[in-house]
Amino acid sequence: MGTRSTIALEFADGTVQAVYCHWDGYLSNNGQILLKHYSDPFKLRDLIDLGGFSSLEGTVEATAEQAYTQRGEELSIQKFKDIQDYYKNVYGEEYDYILSMNWEGKAQWYVRFYATEGNWIPLEQAIKDEQDQTAQEEME
Repeated sequence: MGTRSTIALEFADGTVQAVYCHWDGYLSNNGQILLKHYSDPFKLRDLIDLGGFSSLEGTVEATAEQAYTQRGEELSIQKFKDIQDYYKNVYGEEYDYILSMNWEGKAQWYVRFYATEGNWIPLEQAIKDEQDQTAQEEME
C-alpha cells in the first residue's frame, strides 16, 4: 500500500503547481528527501516538470525513471491560480508538501498531514516533532 503525497511549488508570480507521488510520502522519506535535495525552487521546478511519479529519489534524473510518462501515461501537473486556490483544492493525499515563500521572503517547505489537523506547518518542525515523539516512545 502506498503512502501518497503531493509535492508543490509556489512560483514567483504566485501560481502553484503540484504533482502526485504514490510511494513513501511520509516525513522520514519524502519529507527528508525534499528538505535535503529539493529546497532550491529551480531544482524543484525540474522535478515538477516530470509530472507524477511512483517514488521520489534524491535526484531529478533518478526520479525521472519513476515518472508515469515513462510508462506511457500523460503528463500530470495540477495548476492553481494562487496559494489560496492550492490550499482549497489540493488533492488531499496523506501528506501534502509545498515549497513556498515564508514571511521573510525565503523559500521554505511546509507540510500538511493527519497529525497537523489540516494545518500547514514548517516541514523541519514536523520532522523534529516526529523524531522527538519516536525518541519519547522508545524511552517508555
